[in-house]
Amino acid sequence: MRDPHEVIIRPLFTEKSTYLKESENKLVVEVARAANKIEIKKAFEELFNVKVDRVATINVKPKKKRWGRSVGKTRAMKKAIITLKKGEKLDFIEGV
Repeated sequence: MRDPHEVIIRPLFTEKSTYLKESENKLVVEVARAANKIEIKKAFEELFNVKVDRVATINVKPKKKRWGRSVGKTRAMKKAIITLKKGEKLDFIEGV
């Protein structure tokens, strides 16, 4: 198994992820593209000491972007929506 810090890259803070966190106790994070659901679940439980109920993954494809005459792409990434078990709570910005 990989190091948990290599599997979970960063939390994603968007309007939708904030709504999911408040209403359904789900967290959205960016994960390594090669990680599977089992590795994500184990890494999240080890890093944050919470019980994970489900993990859903989404592969985000790169989008085309233009900067004047040059054309490029945004980077591809993999997102994971992590559902915590009932009674579990995690706040990423607790210490701020």
